[in-house]
Amino acid sequence: QVQLVESGGGLVQAGDSLRLSCAASEHTFSSYHMAWFRQAPGKEREFVAHISASGDSTDYTDSLKGRFTISRDNAKNTVYLQMNNLKPEDTAVYYCAATSFGGVWTITAGYLYWGQGTQVTVSS
Repeated sequence: QVQLVESGGGLVQAGDSLRLSCAASEHTFSSYHMAWFRQAPGKEREFVAHISASGDSTDYTDSLKGRFTISRDNAKNTVYLQMNNLKPEDTAVYYCAATSFGGVWTITAGYLYWGQGTQVTVSS
């Protein structure tokens, strides 16, 4: 069982930046694919970004490419999401997810473990 704990959310203004962190309890963290999803009020949870176990491959939802960057530090069992030029439509709860199996990285069903989420609110 992998435990994931997100942090770094908060209330910011449009144009600001935030870096989210997700710390994993699993000592074999480096064997897990990691991802960030987000869920806005009244909407389904949507894919944001994925990073491979080694960190050498990343995927993003098209609309966020260039503003968001996913990275990981396997020595610290942590994955990050750097978010720049934030917009009010980025307001959501951001979730970290993990899986040790291959699959479709852009859907929630592709991940076995989830964090509790961290709230990001962007004011205009």
